[in-house]
Amino acid sequence: MAADQDPPFDLVVRDARLLDGRVVSLGIRGGRYGAIAEDPAGAAAMRGDAVIAAEGRLVTESFVNGHMHLDKVYTLPMAGEAALREYTSGAMGAAIRSIVESASAVKARYDRAWIMPNVRRALDEAVLNGVLHIQAFVDVDTTAGLEGMEAVLAVRDEYEGLLDLQVVAFPQDGLLRDEGAAKLCEQALRMGADVVGGIPWIEHSDRDSRAHVEWACELAAGSGKRVAMLVDDAGDPSLRTTAMLAEAMLDHGLAGRGVACHARAVGLYPLPTVHRLMDLATAAGLGFVSDPHTGPLHLPVREFLDGGLPVALGQDDIEDAYYPFGRHNMLEVAFLAAHALGFLSAGEQADLMDMVTGRAARVLGIGGHAIAPGNPANLCVHHDERVVDVLREHARPRWVVRDGRVIAETERSSHIVR
Repeated sequence: MAADQDPPFDLVVRDARLLDGRVVSLGIRGGRYGAIAEDPAGAAAMRGDAVIAAEGRLVTESFVNGHMHLDKVYTLPMAGEAALREYTSGAMGAAIRSIVESASAVKARYDRAWIMPNVRRALDEAVLNGVLHIQAFVDVDTTAGLEGMEAVLAVRDEYEGLLDLQVVAFPQDGLLRDEGAAKLCEQALRMGADVVGGIPWIEHSDRDSRAHVEWACELAAGSGKRVAMLVDDAGDPSLRTTAMLAEAMLDHGLAGRGVACHARAVGLYPLPTVHRLMDLATAAGLGFVSDPHTGPLHLPVREFLDGGLPVALGQDDIEDAYYPFGRHNMLEVAFLAAHALGFLSAGEQADLMDMVTGRAARVLGIGGHAIAPGNPANLCVHHDERVVDVLREHARPRWVVRDGRVIAETERSSHIVR
């Protein structure tokens, strides 16, 4: 059949500027990329039931947020400023007190009646900002019970078809120091949670931390789940739970199925210790999510990228006891990371974009998250042509497309009145 007789695509995105600088037209059918035409003749031959005229604007994969405490969003007024000061001040020496004492007070008042509207608000922001894949940590412990988990799972069903939530059963207050949390996490997995969570550094001793990691990895291996942990999230260079996680992943056959969030203390390690950890993480296929905007310490992202390790950026928090801002906007996160990490050159700007799109997807084990034939058509058409302008403005995308369907549009205009 001649090209001009081929059935039309469901959607055509004309004159899309990719991150590598090429200007192409994208033909989407059945929710997937069917054709990518770079030559003018091929692009002109594309017909679509719907057409987006990108007009040379930057087009990227949709955004991925590898670390989000979804049950806690907009709870800072309930937690109070003391918890925020303890977590973020100085070298984060009081971080453990903030987590297990000050911030945990909110969980005594957990109620689906207010959690669910807060979660919807955060997910609405995600859709408008093109964040269509989220790893969502939900506290499961003897204080919160399963209230937050039930709320997030219910809202997840409401947003099916708009975005994907990987829900993490997260024992925020520890396992050994919070007896009963392990059984609740196991129950959360039976309810529909996707990932086994952990926070081993918060336990009372290295022995207890290792037991925490072993429990999580054994559970993940036995249930066919992935594992995601908050590791070494304090200004203490003696913390070693990142290495514990990588070792346990290897021991339990979980290579390539784990994520370490924060790992801030690694930034304080001597260089030989950093290199040993990088080698171990490579062997384990351990991915990392850094949130450098949420505290004064951060993972040595540049060294990890140079070493070939998969690193993503995460939003982490939206107006809670650990971070007072946040709009579920991964462009804003990348913009803030550019300053916190010193990623300012054109090549480094491209790295930032990758850490919130393609590379972030690989960290979470999401396959096919790239603009290529056969892959799911999840993309953002931005307002600007250049990466530097997209990062500078960190505006909502002009169009957000999910499985070949436009799910969000944002127009922007302003003028000076003289």
